[in-house]
Amino acid sequence: MFSHVFVSVTDFERALAFYTPLMQALGLELRFCEPDKPWAGWHSAGGQRPLFVICKPYNGQPHAPGNGQMTAFSAADRATVDAAYRTALAHGGTSEGEPGLRPHYHANYWGAYFRDPDSNKLCVACHAPEAVGPR
Repeated sequence: MFSHVFVSVTDFERALAFYTPLMQALGLELRFCEPDKPWAGWHSAGGQRPLFVICKPYNGQPHAPGNGQMTAFSAADRATVDAAYRTALAHGGTSEGEPGLRPHYHANYWGAYFRDPDSNKLCVACHAPEAVGPR
């Protein structure tokens, strides 16, 4: 559905230090990183698109996070949601909602919400039922 999602940042190096481990926790691959531009982009393992890109605003104006805007990443399982949330907080993110069920969305929605160091709102969500291990 999407070609790419751009999220603007004020301090590229700080943002890269936040997003690099978060993208690793989500199993996403770095496609490019050009600090001189500055921008970096990630995609799903083995894929080309969609891209998630961080960059300074193209028009040179100051960064401003949008009210009501959020980028949500899909996770294969609840453990990945939990790990991504912990990773985000460990690298300068702030909590907007701990991992947990959100049944008002649907019965299996397991999501976590946080903001990056520039206050961009992010979510990681799993839509699958809880995995049941061997008994």
